[in-house]
Order: sequence, then structure tokens, then C-alpha cells
Amino acid sequence: MALKCGIVGLPNVGKSTLFNCISSGKAQSANFPFCTIEPNIGSTIVPDERLQVLEKLVKPNRVVPATVEIVDIAGLVKGASKGEGLGNQFLGNIRETDAIIHVLRCFDDPNIVHVDGSVNPVRDKEIIDTELQIKDLDTVESRISKVQKQAQTGGDKNAKRMYDILVKFKEVLEQGKSARTVKFENAEDEKMSKELFLLTNKPVLYVCNVDEASAKDGNKYVDMVKEAIKGEDAEMLVVAAKIESEIAELESFEEREMFLAELGLESSGVSRVIRSAYSLLNLETYFTAGVQEVRAWTYPKGAKAPQAAAVIHTDFEKGFIRAEVIKYDDFVKYGSENGCKEAGKLGVEGKEYIVQDGDIMHFRFNV
Repeated sequence: MALKCGIVGLPNVGKSTLFNCISSGKAQSANFPFCTIEPNIGSTIVPDERLQVLEKLVKPNRVVPATVEIVDIAGLVKGASKGEGLGNQFLGNIRETDAIIHVLRCFDDPNIVHVDGSVNPVRDKEIIDTELQIKDLDTVESRISKVQKQAQTGGDKNAKRMYDILVKFKEVLEQGKSARTVKFENAEDEKMSKELFLLTNKPVLYVCNVDEASAKDGNKYVDMVKEAIKGEDAEMLVVAAKIESEIAELESFEEREMFLAELGLESSGVSRVIRSAYSLLNLETYFTAGVQEVRAWTYPKGAKAPQAAAVIHTDFEKGFIRAEVIKYDDFVKYGSENGCKEAGKLGVEGKEYIVQDGDIMHFRFNV
């Protein structure tokens, strides 16, 4: 399943620099607003050390990691919801993504122009939030006017349910809060709420773009952002995008590791961003492992075996018979599928089995 994340933020906060680091695309990066006009789209692998371990054990012909699609969306400005800057075009690009990576400028540099004249990541965040909330409020009010009569007559239960959902969203949006702060009591309401595709109902990862000196421990701007998002259902990471771009240019793995060590970092900001985006959407990975191919497959956390099998092919779900499952740690311990079989560590699971992150699976099906 494809994961699509949109990188958003004000102009000149480091969006395109971050995009260049984490994708195979090369967005133009320049010191003026709206340098990114059409959304740049690139893809990158999801870092997973388990694949390297499996490759050494199985020695397959090829290894296929999970991937993430990244969209670099041009800088929003105040008034975007009313068409200012390149407003509506970019709000539409955000709507098509599964999650938002919101880049905030958390560094001082007199040589890089700030669209509002000074560095204040909390103010910047609120500008973007407000524009997205205004757009969502327009969407909600428009839908309310369409379903209100149906809901009041009582003949359409779904209309009544949708009306109640819309009213909840309207209340929080009018308070200057994002739609994702609304919590629903049952799964059906949650599902219906997602069908509205509200911009502020998407999972969000705040990326504080800092200078090299702040890459490890952050700075006063990062502290401001931490305080500002306390009440939100959101994640935050500190990344020095400029340094990350230099690391990405290094050819060898050893050189990159040395660079990170000098900065006091255990892993690159790019890897952390991708992994965080992955977990943000409650996604996990299972593996298939054979001589022809070792491959990582992305599935929604909590999926049962037939639904996870459908990620490979829908026929696997339609004709599902059983799943043969080996836990990753057992595979590493016993060194092979045969070793796991001999040790009694290959489980046979049915339709109700909930797939676990890292499972090594083989599906039996008949269509």
C-alpha cells in the first residue's frame, strides 16, 4: 500500500531542502518564496535494519524495501484559504495526502529571508493551522447545509450520524482547533469522519528545522514548538535539513555514519522522519523471505491475515486458506525457515490471526 506524505510550511523554512534529502527527486531550492510551484513528488525507502539481516541469512536474488511517497507542496501564506499566494491549488495538493509533515523554521540566518520578517515557529505554525482550519470550516458548513434537512426528517440514519459528526467538527474549528482533536466513541463515526477528507484531520508530524549546533539538543525555538503542541495529537522531530543534505551527498555508508557521530546523532534525521511518518499512520511491516526475493510489505496495524495478504494481491485475500508465520526473532535465532520448522517455531494461522510487526509470512490460497 502506498503511503503519501505532504511537506508543508511557510516559504523559505526548508521544505524543499528536506524533500531533496528524503526523496529521489531534486526540487529546486532557492532563497525566495514560491520556488516550488508544481508539487514535486519523489519516493524513498523506509529504513529497516531487519531487511539487511534477512538478506544475509537468506541470500536472495533481490531485496525490496517498503517505500514512502513524498510530495513537496509549495509554501503557504496568510490568506491561502481565500486564494492568497498560490492558495487553493496547494490546499488541494494537501487534501490528496495521507499525512502532513509540517516544517517549521527554528534557526536564525540573516541571509535567508523570512516571509514575515522574523523567526517565530509558533506564529508560523498558527498561520498554517488557521488557513487549513478556515478551509475545513468552509467544507463542513457546506456539507451541513446539504445533510441538515435529511437528518431532521429522521428518514436517513446515516444523514443524522453525518450531521452530528459535522456539528462536532464545526464546534472545534470555530474555536481555532484542528479537526483531529475531535475524538469519536465508535469506529463507524471515525470511519465516516475520514470520508470528509478534512485537511486538519490528517495526522501531522512537526519537523523543527534547526542549525547544525542545535541538531542534537534543539534550541529555544524547538522549546517553543514543544510547548505549543502539548495539547495536540501530533509528533515532533528535530532535524538540521542543511546538514542532512550534506550527509545525503556522501557516497559511502561509513562516511555518513562518521558524520552523524561527529554531530552526536545515532541516526539521520531523514530516517527518523520517514519512520515517524510510517508510525503516524499506524502502519507496520511484515516480510516474505525466499531465495528469489526478500520483501517488506506495508499493512495497517491490527490487520488480520487475509487483509494483510491482500497487500500482495487481492486473490490472496479472496482465496485465503492459511498463513504460515515465523517470528522475526526466531528466524534470526534459527537462521532459516527449515531451522524454524525443526525447532517448532513455524505457526499455522487462520483468518482471525492479527499480523504482528516483523512477522515473516507465507500465504496459502486457492482461487
